[in-house]
Amino acid sequence: MRVYLDNAATTPLDKAVLKEMYEVMDSQFGNPSSIHAHGREVRSIVEKARKTIASLLKTSPAEIFFTSGGTEADNTAIRCGIIDHGIKHAITTKIEHHAVLHTLEVLAEQGLIKLSFVDIDEKGNIDFGHLETLLKSNERSFVSLMHANNEIGTLTDIERVGTLCEQYDALFHCDTVQTVGHYEHDLSKLKVHFMVAAAHKLHGPKGAGFLYINHQVKIKPFIYGGAQERNMRGGTENVYGIVGLAKAMDLAYEEMDAHRKHIQSLKDHMIAELKKHIPGVKFHGEIEAEKSLYTVLNVSFPEMEMAEMLLFNLDIAGISASGGSACSSGTNIGSHVLRGIGSDANRPAVRFSFSKMNTLAEIDFVIAQLKKIFAPKN
Repeated sequence: MRVYLDNAATTPLDKAVLKEMYEVMDSQFGNPSSIHAHGREVRSIVEKARKTIASLLKTSPAEIFFTSGGTEADNTAIRCGIIDHGIKHAITTKIEHHAVLHTLEVLAEQGLIKLSFVDIDEKGNIDFGHLETLLKSNERSFVSLMHANNEIGTLTDIERVGTLCEQYDALFHCDTVQTVGHYEHDLSKLKVHFMVAAAHKLHGPKGAGFLYINHQVKIKPFIYGGAQERNMRGGTENVYGIVGLAKAMDLAYEEMDAHRKHIQSLKDHMIAELKKHIPGVKFHGEIEAEKSLYTVLNVSFPEMEMAEMLLFNLDIAGISASGGSACSSGTNIGSHVLRGIGSDANRPAVRFSFSKMNTLAEIDFVIAQLKKIFAPKN
């Protein structure tokens, strides 16, 4: 058996998404910027996809801009939001995705902003008291906090963040790459200025995503070269990727509750089995359902010889997962997230991440292989 449990990295393409994309690939090839019939037909397909996504998010199609994925969307929001609004102070955490963290660090290194890190606890929860202190004691800020941490799964109360940002006139950017299509986002109520998504995190194609920009915020393009995306992003649209993104979003919303219950049951089962069969096992981040991203489980295993070989041994056993430790053997390279929450560097860590396509039998197979790996040596 081969088991794929690295869905936080990327998800398998849904066959219904592939079918939708193929039909457009097979029959529509015009450039959506062309004014002739072939171009107009493709333009209508792009705009239909935009309307689908906007409707699901309860916002206006005019606030959805297609990108190559989450990284481009994050960079656009951060760089343009800060520079175009003359903001000199930014707030984030040390456990954000590198698309956010590195972008802010470069702006700080260039002297464009002062960068503050809000305190977090050992499970990755932000300190709201400290966040308010930072907002209160600095000039207008740019706040970038993710909805769910991609490594440890801890959820942030973004409604509360949005309310605080509104109170102190801060711009709020939220990386929602791991949660779009898995949780409902009502942008008619959520007080956020920028939000991002990537199709391949919800069974869509790689290379397609979007950036939501609240209509009250005006920014200049991050990529120049043409009038595409209403003069906001130069370059011919990735039509097939956009079609796939919209279809994947549509499917995700149709069966969101059912998928959530199924995936949560797999995660709960794995937690219970790990506790039963692997003495000393621990978990990084929050694992309670209401506080944790249901698709992610980051496991801290007991110290072992050749800990760095754990992922390789799982791979040999037919299990695809990802890892990270606060410090790799003899180097400082490792998971910045686990370092950020003070994880024990001597314990090997593995992130198992689930999707609607996983089964209980697969989880039991993974547990059986882990029992072999951690069986007492005579």
